[in-house]
Amino acid sequence: MVRMVSPQERDEHRHWHALHAAEAVAAIESDATSGLSLDEARRRLERFGPNALPEARRRTLAAVFLGQFKSPLIYLLLVAALIALVLGHRSDAAVIFTVVLLNALIGAFQEGRAERALEALRKLATHRARVVREGQERMVEAREVVPGDVLLLEAGDAIAADARLLGGAALQIAEAALTGESVPVAKSLLPLAPDTPLADRRNMLYAGTHVTAGRARAVVVGTGLATEIGHIATLAETAKEPMTPLERRVAQFGRYVIGAAGATFLLVVAIGLLRSVPMGQILMVGISQLVGVIPEGLPVAMTIALAAGVQRMARRRAVVRRLAAVETLGSTTVICSDKTGTLTRNEMTVTALFLPDGRELTVTGTGYAPVGKLLEGAREVDPARDEGLRALLEAGALCNDAQLQWPGEAPPQCKTLGDPTEVALLTLAIKGGAIPEELRARFPRRAEIPFDPSTKMMATQHETPTGPRVVLKGAPEAVLELCRAARRNGVDAPLDEDARRELRAAADRMAAGALRVLAVAIVEGAEIDGRAGFSAFRDRATLLGLVGQIDPPRPEVKDAVERCRAAGIKPVMVTGDHKATGRAIARALGIANEGDVAVDGRELEQMTDVELADRIEDISVFARVHPAQKLRIVDAYQKRNEVVAMTGDGVNDAPALVKADVGVAMGITGTEVAKEAAKIVIADDNFATIVAAVEEGRVVYRNIKKAVLLLFSTSAAEVLVLLLAMLLGYPPPFAAVQILWNNLVTEGVITVNLVMEPPEGDEMGQRPISRDEPLLTRALLTRMGLMAPAIVVSTLGWFIVRTAEGVPEAQVRTETFTLLAICEWFNVLNCRSEQRSAFGLGLFRNPWLLGGLVVGNLLQVAVVFWTPLGRIFHTVPFSLTEAVELAIVGSLVLWVEEGRKLIVRRRATRLGRAGFPPAPSRAPPRPAGRAPRG
Repeated sequence: MVRMVSPQERDEHRHWHALHAAEAVAAIESDATSGLSLDEARRRLERFGPNALPEARRRTLAAVFLGQFKSPLIYLLLVAALIALVLGHRSDAAVIFTVVLLNALIGAFQEGRAERALEALRKLATHRARVVREGQERMVEAREVVPGDVLLLEAGDAIAADARLLGGAALQIAEAALTGESVPVAKSLLPLAPDTPLADRRNMLYAGTHVTAGRARAVVVGTGLATEIGHIATLAETAKEPMTPLERRVAQFGRYVIGAAGATFLLVVAIGLLRSVPMGQILMVGISQLVGVIPEGLPVAMTIALAAGVQRMARRRAVVRRLAAVETLGSTTVICSDKTGTLTRNEMTVTALFLPDGRELTVTGTGYAPVGKLLEGAREVDPARDEGLRALLEAGALCNDAQLQWPGEAPPQCKTLGDPTEVALLTLAIKGGAIPEELRARFPRRAEIPFDPSTKMMATQHETPTGPRVVLKGAPEAVLELCRAARRNGVDAPLDEDARRELRAAADRMAAGALRVLAVAIVEGAEIDGRAGFSAFRDRATLLGLVGQIDPPRPEVKDAVERCRAAGIKPVMVTGDHKATGRAIARALGIANEGDVAVDGRELEQMTDVELADRIEDISVFARVHPAQKLRIVDAYQKRNEVVAMTGDGVNDAPALVKADVGVAMGITGTEVAKEAAKIVIADDNFATIVAAVEEGRVVYRNIKKAVLLLFSTSAAEVLVLLLAMLLGYPPPFAAVQILWNNLVTEGVITVNLVMEPPEGDEMGQRPISRDEPLLTRALLTRMGLMAPAIVVSTLGWFIVRTAEGVPEAQVRTETFTLLAICEWFNVLNCRSEQRSAFGLGLFRNPWLLGGLVVGNLLQVAVVFWTPLGRIFHTVPFSLTEAVELAIVGSLVLWVEEGRKLIVRRRATRLGRAGFPPAPSRAPPRPAGRAPRG
């Protein structure tokens, strides 16, 4: 049984970083050398519980299946089936039940298994840990680690629990999954301020992260739910998953349909009683009306539309885990995106060099592919003829532990190992013509000082023909302190104060451009002394130059951002990186505009909810934020009635992915936690793929509205025909079973194929779909107001004329029933586009619809001319001449809608535009005199 930890206990554990190492050991009542005794470890295990997260309740397959029935439209279908069963129409009831079952099966199949975020979190702890107990090293299950245990760690180890660092050498931890930090973090022992953000707690180690370099000794201060992962698990468990816009619309729509069905039934009864119609006939007409109002084909059509969207998204590298999320993407108004790997390539790239002689060089090419040029202005520089530049590139490749394998293919397929910063230096060297393997063989390494976060430098000693040489690299301010000279034009010149000032200014300029800056220097004739460290090189080093690198933006993302803005969607960067870096990338990509601001986690912490709500429209970058703050960001946008898509790849992203309207996880870099918490997984980790998925979401919603238009213009026509016939004293033009055939078969075979319509091409030129927009919008009601009367005039007019001619009632009903089907076949062509003519679209553009029309015609021929079906559906054959006349009369609805479209297109032409107006910018104009907030 896992013991629950109170918030007070967890808050106490969150300030271990403010204590000295010895104070932390004393506070946890342990021993830094011998660790806990076996008895004490056993007692603490009983007291604090296993180092694990509580079991999450899992949705069974049955629960997922039954969840598909939670819709007012499904309830209406079940009511219709029960009425048919009570009236003895078992075949009708069976058909409706089959439709409902098919809808549930499709939905359950597409959604797959339920969310398993906590299950994935638990997997992070399913490993073993090396601890010190009673002065001896022991391997224990991670579940058995307790507060006070002393952990021993080395490169490659996963960290089993939250711990305070006691000691180590060259320790680096990969924390991207927890904090979003894109590169391994160097650790140190010094205590920090209590309010230090999670990502900056350099003396803490966290469960779920792992050691990439060095070794360490640390005391465990939190296990299970008292860890940062445990805190995230609690947030993920308490984060409420909102209803999707489509679910809200369908629920609202279902209530309207129920009201309309009830009102229609009562109206039929009232009219029947006023006209002294026998009660039995009144009930039959009332049931026909009830069946006519219910859109039996809509649930299946929506499910198939969503499933089709899932397939299209999969082809565009977006994998949908929850069906309704497809449409929600089309309603998205804000996309909160991570930076590293999503907006950028997640491949550090050297883009700028500064040489001590004052030259500034630009390096072309992106990523780890060593293809590019070194340019001074527009002139290409050859390092083979430039001694100073060649020395800089070679030094960067020698003082380096990374590996880069490049087979020289086109496009290059690189394999890398090591720190991304060092891989970038190898890439630079190869671009300059050097071969790192040959350099390392020619100048073998004899000693090293690993990177130390307290000195911010690294050093390696190499054997050369002229004697030993030490190569230094690190933070510019640290390396400059050791330098007495700088290499200018192949000559070592003294480094005076003016030269130092110039170099510092160059480093500042590079840093202001969001570059990570390294200084590289050499010490000729020197050897590494482990006891003296870097102090042995003071006033002996010669500076070779400055190297600036950045994780470059993906080239396709800028265009995707522009498409977002054109579509009325606001892109926002939410990153674990530093604010300056995030702001620079955001500006380069167009995410941050003039007047937009960047906010880091500490600034966000100081804002009240009211202040955040007031400022959030101007914020385009959130940097260094922790999990609870991501939840707060999502909540702030949702309170503004925004539909929020949030991307994430780490453990820390899980709560926000659950809370967002659409959680989007990264398929390559994403942890299992993030993937299980998300509704959509992007296979290529690319922001442009998210935008493509948004476009597909809009296509899906547009196709659903086309189906709604088709179904309800027909339903309205059926109801009006039956009501008017009763008012005029005629018998019902359709039998109840014929209405069922029409709603389930005739409509079904064309509706499910109508939702397969391909994009019209202007989806990303429209405003986002409002969260509150109903399924039946004013535009749809206007079109229905023309379509339904046209169908009524055709069908009821035919029925009255043929009845007056003395045609037998069975034949008149059969002809009217067939005429209704013909009207629908013409009307489905109307519904394919709001403005474009049906004659300009082409049937072969949607072969599924063409197939549906062919099948619909064949089925209608069967129900009219095949005697067994004729007996069930009360039909009789009629002549070919009458069939041609029916086709001519049924085309009326097509010509009416074509007339409306022609008027709309001409009006658009007069206004000087073709199609819909472009979406406005998301940001509203600022009132006069209002300054941008900073």
